[in-house]
Amino acid sequence: METKQKLTKKSNISIEEVREELGDCTRCNLHKDRKTIVFGSGNPNADLVFVGEGPGADEDEQGFPFVGRAGKKLTEIIEKGMNLNREKDTYICNIVKCRPPNNRDPKPDEITACKPFLIKQLQAIQPKAIVALGKPAASTLLGRTVPIMKERGNWYEYEGIPLMLTLHPAYLLRAYTIENRRNVMNDMNKVLKKLKQ
Repeated sequence: METKQKLTKKSNISIEEVREELGDCTRCNLHKDRKTIVFGSGNPNADLVFVGEGPGADEDEQGFPFVGRAGKKLTEIIEKGMNLNREKDTYICNIVKCRPPNNRDPKPDEITACKPFLIKQLQAIQPKAIVALGKPAASTLLGRTVPIMKERGNWYEYEGIPLMLTLHPAYLLRAYTIENRRNVMNDMNKVLKKLKQ
């Protein structure tokens, strides 16, 4: 694993300041159809950050990430599988803050417009570990196209922070198999071990 300079030694930016800077964003076309910006939720001092791809219909309606069916699955993984508290022990955000139409993957220009805010969120939080949920999140954080089925379960680094790639909870709902479930839980057990180091 190649070691890079960490994001910053100690960030002097807060989550609240990042949200304020984002404002009522119109930096890409996603703002045209959104109901609300879905910035992130959880503990801004958490050791663990989960990064997804973008809000769905439920998230757009409620203004919080991972509150629909995939969110319920993620909460189950965090609380039952990892024995952590979603709100107290983690922070959850997405690579884009507005819902892509028809829940499609975010386009490169949309990711480019939102990525500075994701970076600033990670700078503000300074987690001990990041979990990329699915291919778009993994590809954005690593700066290359990631074959998620091949690379999930492995540690990488994002600006000096350990980064685990795993399957998106929505994929688990679509392709629920014992093997996929076991793979994700094995990935999360690796994350728990990393957090204890």
